[in-house]
Amino acid sequence: MAKKIFISQPMKGKTDDFIREEREKAIALAKERIGEEAEALDTFFQDFNASETKNKPLAFLARSLSFLADADVAVFASGWADARGCRIEHQCAVDYGIDVIEL
Repeated sequence: MAKKIFISQPMKGKTDDFIREEREKAIALAKERIGEEAEALDTFFQDFNASETKNKPLAFLARSLSFLADADVAVFASGWADARGCRIEHQCAVDYGIDVIEL
C-alpha cells in the first residue's frame, strides 16, 4: 500500500501557480526520500469556501489537520518554520507520531 504524504507549505502572499510548483517539487523530493510507493494527499484546497467564516486561516488549518490525521509522512516545504499554520501542523505531526521530512 502506498504511503500517504501530507504537504505543508507557506501560502500567504503566493500565487496559486507558485504554490502548485512548490508542491510538486516537495512531492518529488519526498518520494525520493521515502524510497517506496507514495501518494500525496490533496491539501491545496480550491473547493473550500470559508467566506462565511470569521477566521479564514483557522478554518483552512482545521481542514488541513483533518488530512494530516490520514498521513504516514508529513513533508514541510522551505519556509515552513516562518508560517504559523505550518508550525502548528509540524507540532501536531511530531506529537502524534507522524514521520516528518523537512525540506
